[in-house]
Amino acid sequence: MPSLENSVTVISTSRVFPDQKSTLVDLKLSVSDLPMLSCHYIQKGCLFTSSHLPQQELLSHLKHSLSLTLSHFPPLAGRLSTSEDGHVFLTCNDAGADIVFAEAKSVHVSDVIGGVDVPGVVKEFFSYDRAVSYEGHNRPILAVQVTELNDGVFIGCSVNHAVIDGTSLWNFVNTFAEVSRGVENVTRHPDFTRESVLISPAVLKVPQGGPKVTFDENAPLRERIFSFTREQILELKAMVNKKRSWTVDNGEVNGVEVLGKQSNDKLNGKLTEMLESLLDRNDVVSKTEISSFQSLCALLWRAITRARKHPSTKTTTFRMAVNVRHRLNPKLDPEYFGNAIQSVPTFATAGEVLSRDIRWTADQLNQSVAAHQDERIRCVVADWEANPRCFPLGNSDGASVTMGSSPRFPMYENDFGWGKPVAVRSGRANKFDGKISAFPGRDGNGSVDLEVVLAPETMAGIECDGEFMRYVSKV
Repeated sequence: MPSLENSVTVISTSRVFPDQKSTLVDLKLSVSDLPMLSCHYIQKGCLFTSSHLPQQELLSHLKHSLSLTLSHFPPLAGRLSTSEDGHVFLTCNDAGADIVFAEAKSVHVSDVIGGVDVPGVVKEFFSYDRAVSYEGHNRPILAVQVTELNDGVFIGCSVNHAVIDGTSLWNFVNTFAEVSRGVENVTRHPDFTRESVLISPAVLKVPQGGPKVTFDENAPLRERIFSFTREQILELKAMVNKKRSWTVDNGEVNGVEVLGKQSNDKLNGKLTEMLESLLDRNDVVSKTEISSFQSLCALLWRAITRARKHPSTKTTTFRMAVNVRHRLNPKLDPEYFGNAIQSVPTFATAGEVLSRDIRWTADQLNQSVAAHQDERIRCVVADWEANPRCFPLGNSDGASVTMGSSPRFPMYENDFGWGKPVAVRSGRANKFDGKISAFPGRDGNGSVDLEVVLAPETMAGIECDGEFMRYVSKV
């Protein structure tokens, strides 16, 4: 297939303003917002088949819809501002958002979703390429790019990551789509309150000229989508939850059977004690059911660790972005607008990840996430307050995996009036070796797509990994 690079031509850029004046006060950035000032703008978008609207009619319609939507989300038409004492605010001043219209008539829908790797042209479907969130002091918080393809249209949103997380982003896109198709009483109403432990008196000091991204933006990478059907994920989950074992040298002893009989059989109780004395007690897996998503994460962690060929003593890290809205006490509103996420790391040596079974790996992830409740969240806040800093996004030691986004986000509910999306894709923003994003599958019903970004040699490794590829639904 011929290269599709440089196939997108920008036709126009317009500033869109809310149809109603904002009455919101300035919103102080939280301890979850401020670390994102060094991150790129989030870039997420939806691919559709043709809208069948004339070009100018489509653009005019989406401009009007965006104007109405901004009245529900006035911060997205605002700008960042820093007070004299160093606190950063989101000023809802109705300065407007950008809407960009572009053409890519040589690109077909099949070019975007076909093939093995995600084509580079997708990066051209988004504005504000490589823009850092701190730049929201001088550029719009939001840009929507509408790109007409030969037989489809792509609507890509670039949004300041110090202003919103994935939950808030998709709430906005869902509302934009509802307004576009004529819904008068929108479903979602963002909550702009700033009364929680996340709002802090601590000041983040930034270098002259603003913070920079903390990873190599030019490192060679491959990116592809691995799809998993509901049936494949349920099979994986059943396997993970059934196989609970201890590994001793090259043999296995089934821990479930031993523990299950322990109360009725003194001999088995003694056997359990002997096994646990041979191993650290931390090696004993819990009886908690592992979720489908944690099972999938464990599968991926193992495959990437194998492909990277680390020494067995190398510490590897799997980070998961966890929504804390419902984990705080008192809880935040589910529609809380802003970042309400924390990065939850799980550590294990390469030898542990690979020599023990997948249940053990999944159990480590499960325990890390389960423990991240109100007390732990407040400890993370306190730690940041003691040393305010930007989030060190990247893979500095070559042994990390970072999972973002969520298969629970309503990405395929974005019907702008001509049907649900064919696919969801993201731009260049915040991508590095080991960055994974989870999307719901288009078929719904528990299917999942993983957007996987890896160094070329690591990607080649997981493509040949039998354990991993067994559950992938299409190549």
